[in-house]
Order: sequence, then structure tokens, then C-alpha cells
Amino acid sequence: MQFRLKAFTTALLAFVCVGASANDCPQFSPNGRAPVVVNAKMRAATQEICYTDFALLHSGVTKGPLWSAEHLTADGVEKAKDNTRTNRFFAEKRLPPNESAQLADYKRSGYDRGHMSPAGDRASKKGMAESFSLANIVPQDPSNNRRIWSRIEEAVRRLTEESGEAYVVTGPLFAGRQLQTIGESRVFVPTQLYKVVYLPQRKIAFAVVVENTATNTYTMKTVRELEAMSGLAFPGIPDELKDKRLGGLRGV
Repeated sequence: MQFRLKAFTTALLAFVCVGASANDCPQFSPNGRAPVVVNAKMRAATQEICYTDFALLHSGVTKGPLWSAEHLTADGVEKAKDNTRTNRFFAEKRLPPNESAQLADYKRSGYDRGHMSPAGDRASKKGMAESFSLANIVPQDPSNNRRIWSRIEEAVRRLTEESGEAYVVTGPLFAGRQLQTIGESRVFVPTQLYKVVYLPQRKIAFAVVVENTATNTYTMKTVRELEAMSGLAFPGIPDELKDKRLGGLRGV
């Protein structure tokens, strides 16, 4: 199903922003400063949701997260290795039904239910269960989800163990004149996925962008470049780190 950009813009303008303050879940962002939606149209029908060990900003237009933020520690990553994956996806009850994805939307869609804050990062049973909320999920190409994206998630966990801690923001990008949707809820399919990683102890910040296709490649971006692409800003990351570029992710 195709959804034209003009219709997308109209839908965005039609909604009223009912989002929570960006300071509702400060523990998951550097200096307590969560990502900010700079693009005014994207702020429509947004709602911030706090979970046990991550937070996200949900869009009632795209029916998924615009960003999902977590503060990883080396100790937490180690504990997550022994946590049991639940695989129990559920529709988020804190969202209006007409603004959220439903389980039926993904059936026979051809897409995986792709985590933004990963299940593999969750150090507690409650956090693991919460990560399967559809508010934390986007339609993701199956090969992408199980291969390149999985390797990127693992690389970020290795960096966290080596660096002591990491602030990570993950989300979808929507580009082009036509955007695909799935299900009766019309859940928007991202054209790309991103991760922004900030390692405060090493004074490193970077972004990774992957096409939402069966690709085996990824692109390294500066945080400044990702801000321009996404319509988001990351105020918790020091400004002097936003233009630094890394060559790649080791082991991916």
C-alpha cells in the first residue's frame, strides 16, 4: 500500500500534539536532555512513554516511535546476556487505539517487528517484556533485522563494554515522495533506520544509518548529519563532538 507524501503532510497537520515533556524520562539521555523534534510537523500527535530502562517518543501519525533512547552500562550489558527473550509483542495500552499499531497490522505484512531499543540490551525481566511493546517497534525488512541490524546492535554492546557506558538513540527515517504502510492502522514503513551513539567517557559520538532493505552495508554519519536527515536534535551530546566522523564499526 502506498501513501503519498502530500497525504502524510496533511495527516501530520491534522493531529494535535499531545506529547509529554522531553524531561519525563531524563535518566536515559545525557545530562537529562532527551532528543528534540525540531521539525514542527513531526511533533503532531506525539507522546513520550517511559519504560523501566528505556524511553521513546511515539508518533500517532506513523504509528511507531520517532526515537527510542537508552542508557547502557557495561554491567547492564553483561546481565542482559543471561536474560530470557520473551517474544510477547503487545499493543501499547497507554496510546489511543487509533494512533497505535496493532498486532494484526504485522500479520502477513512481509515485515519483521523490528525493535528500536533492542530486546538484547535489556538487563531485567520487566525491561525485556516492555521492549516488545509495539510502541517500540517499526516494520523492518526481515533480512535486515536478522543480519546487518543485529550485527550493529551487537557492535554497540561491545563498545559499551569497552567504554563503560553509552547513550543510544534508535529510530526510523522516512524519505521519498511515497511511503509504504502496512495493516488497517496504516503503520508507516521506514525507508531507513538510524542509531546515534554517544560514549561520554571516550568523548565520541556518531550515527549509523541503514537502508530498510535486504542490505549488508551501513553508512557512518556525523551526529550533525543525522540531525539534518531526521528532523531531530540531540542536545545532550556536546556540540564539539557532533562533526566528528568515525570510519566504521569494528566487527560489522
